[in-house]
Amino acid sequence: MRVATDIGGTFTDLVYVDANGKVGVAKSHTTPPNFEQGVVDVIEKSGIDQQAIETFIHGTTVIINALTERKGVKTGLITTKGFRDVLEIARGNRPDLFNVRYKKPTPFVERYLRQEVEERLNQKGEVVTPLNKEQVKELIAYFKKEGVEALAVSYLHAYKNPEHEQQTIELIQGLWPEVAVTASHEVTKEWREYERTNTAVLNSYVKPIASKYINRLNTKLVENEAESFNYIMQSNGGTTTFEQAKKTPINMVESGPVAGIYGAAYLGEIIGEKNVIAFDIGGTTAKCSLIADGEVKVSTDYYIEKDALNAGYPIKSPVVDIVEIGNGGGSIAWIDEGGSLKVGPQSAGAVPGPVAYGQGGTEPTTTDANLLTGRLSPENFDYQVDLDSVKKAIEEKVGSVYGLSAEEAALGIIRIANANMLNALKLISVRKGYDPRDFTLVAFGGGGSMHAPALAKELGVGKVVVPVASSVFSAWGMLMTDLRHDYIQTYINRFQDIDLNELNSEWNKLEAQASQQYAEEHIKEEDIVYNRFVDMRYAGQEHTVKVPLANGEITQETVESTIRLFHEMHEQSFTFKLEEAQTEIVNLHLTAFGKVQKPELHKLEAGNTDIGSALKETRNVFYENDGWSATKVYHRDLLVPGMSIHGPAIVEEPTATTVFYSGQTLSVDTYGNLIIESEVQ
Repeated sequence: MRVATDIGGTFTDLVYVDANGKVGVAKSHTTPPNFEQGVVDVIEKSGIDQQAIETFIHGTTVIINALTERKGVKTGLITTKGFRDVLEIARGNRPDLFNVRYKKPTPFVERYLRQEVEERLNQKGEVVTPLNKEQVKELIAYFKKEGVEALAVSYLHAYKNPEHEQQTIELIQGLWPEVAVTASHEVTKEWREYERTNTAVLNSYVKPIASKYINRLNTKLVENEAESFNYIMQSNGGTTTFEQAKKTPINMVESGPVAGIYGAAYLGEIIGEKNVIAFDIGGTTAKCSLIADGEVKVSTDYYIEKDALNAGYPIKSPVVDIVEIGNGGGSIAWIDEGGSLKVGPQSAGAVPGPVAYGQGGTEPTTTDANLLTGRLSPENFDYQVDLDSVKKAIEEKVGSVYGLSAEEAALGIIRIANANMLNALKLISVRKGYDPRDFTLVAFGGGGSMHAPALAKELGVGKVVVPVASSVFSAWGMLMTDLRHDYIQTYINRFQDIDLNELNSEWNKLEAQASQQYAEEHIKEEDIVYNRFVDMRYAGQEHTVKVPLANGEITQETVESTIRLFHEMHEQSFTFKLEEAQTEIVNLHLTAFGKVQKPELHKLEAGNTDIGSALKETRNVFYENDGWSATKVYHRDLLVPGMSIHGPAIVEEPTATTVFYSGQTLSVDTYGNLIIESEVQ
C-alpha cells in the first residue's frame, strides 16, 4: 500500500492506493503545534492497515511556518573576513521605489552573531588566503558561550571550490558535534553571495525544528508498526528520504503545495490537456501555477515574504514557480482604515475556524459567506452549524458598515475573494505572456471547485476540470511524483567559444553525483532519468532564461540548436531577441528523477445516464444578478460518464462543492473527473 499525507493550514489530508489499485481518501483537522498528531489522526480515520504501508509520502508546512512565524533557533554565521554584513546590505533594488521610509528586511541573524574568519578564494576557486583554523576554533567557543543552537558557514566563491567550507565544518563537528550546521555549498552551488548566504542561514535556522518534527513523525509511524519507506515532498516537486530532508530542510519550504501542481500536470497528460493552470484553494491560502506544454517550471529565484512593499528573503533552492496568496476558506473579511472591504490574508485557520464551526470563531470568513448564500450545505460540516450566528456575524461586521443585508454582504465577501484569486491567476498567465484562453483550469483543494467556474468565466478559460477526490488532490499528487534531486553548478562561459570536452566533463560529474546519491537511497541506475538545462543570457545581461539541453555528448550541433532555442525563449519572456549577440552559460542544471511505480487510474463504467437519478435536492442560492434562485444540487458519487448538467447548478461531495453558472455545462469523463465547459456565445 502507498500512502500520502498532506498537512494544510486547516485540514490534514490522506490518499492511499492498495495492491489492487483501490484508491481511498480521508481528511481530519490539522493539530498545531503537534502536526504529527494530525497525521496519526487521519491515518486512523482512514481505517487502513498500517502494517500494510509500503511507501509513506508526506507533505508539510512546518518549515514555511517556522520561517514566517520566526520559530526557528538562535543561529550564528561564519563568513569571509570583510563580508559579515552581506545579509544587512542585501540588494540595492527595492520594490517600494518611492517610499522614503522603506526599510530592508531584518536579517535572521543579528550582527553580533555574524562573525568573520581570514580566508579567501578568487572567482576561479583558487586559494588566495588559506583558512585560519585557529580563528574558527575561537568562534566555536564564542558561539557556545552565546547559546547558539545552529551555525551557517558561507565563504566567498565556495560554489566554485568548497574546500575551506569543508575544513570549517570538519572543525565544528569535531569540537561541537551537537550543533546543527550548514555549509552554503551543501544547499546551493550557484553564485550570488547574498542569496547563497541567506539560504544557508535559513537552512540552519530551521534544521533543529525539522529534525525534531521528522523524528517525532517517524516515532509515531514506528509505534503504529508501519515498516515503510518514508519520503517527504520537496519544493522542486520530487520526494526525498526522511534523512536527507533533515540535512537540507530548506528544500521543503513549499513541500505541500507543489504536489498538487505535479498532480495537475500528470492528470493533464492523461486526459490530453498539455496546457494547464493548476489552481488550489485550501483553508488558508490559494495557490496557482502555469504548466505550458506539460512542463512544470522550476526556478531558484524564490523568495518568502516578498510583496509589492517588501523585498522578502531569497532562498536559492529549486522551487516550483508558484503564486500563493492569503485567500482560502478560512480567510477573514475585514474593513480597512479607508472603509474598503478586504478578505485575507488573515485566516481563522483550524482553530478557532470560521464562525460556522461553532468553535469560538467570531470573524466572518469566505466559508461563512458561501454557507449563507446557499453554496455550501450545513450538513457537510463536521460541526453543528448555527446559521443564525453566521448571519449575525456577517451582518454586524460587514453588512451594517455598507447598509447591506447579510446575504448581500456575504456575496460581497465572495466577490472580493474571487477578485484576489483572479489577480493571482493573471500573475502566472497574462503577466508572463500566456493567453489563459489557451489553457485548462484544474481546480482542487477544499475550495477550488467552489470558485474556479466563476474565475474561469472572468478569465476567458473555456474548460475547468475538477479531479476525483479534489479536496485531497495534493496528497494524490504525491503518489504520482518521483524522487527528484536538482544539481545546479555555476559555470560562466561564452557558449559560442566553449570547450566541449570540459563541458561534457562537467555534466558527467553532476550525473555521477546524482547516481551516488540515488544509490544511497536504494534506487537502481536503470530507474534514474536525467534532464539537463542551462541558464543562459546575452553577454552583458544580468538575468537568465532556463533552456532545455539534450542528453548525451554535447557537440557543436547541440550548441547551435540550444542557442537558437534560447533566442526563441528569450523573446517569449522579454518580447525581443538579439540573434547577432554573444550568448553565455551561467549555470548548469541537472534534474535527476528516481522513477517509482505509480498507481493507474481506473476508468468508470457507463451506467444510467438519467441525470434525475443523481439529484439530491433543490435549494435556494443567492446570486449576484438574480437574488435567491432555486438551484438543483446533485450527488457527485452518483454522476457517471455520459451525464450532462446545464448551469446554474451545484454538485456536492462530502469534502468539496462545485458551483457553476448559467452558460456553463458540466459533464463527467471516463475517469470520473468533472468537466465544466463554457457554452459558445
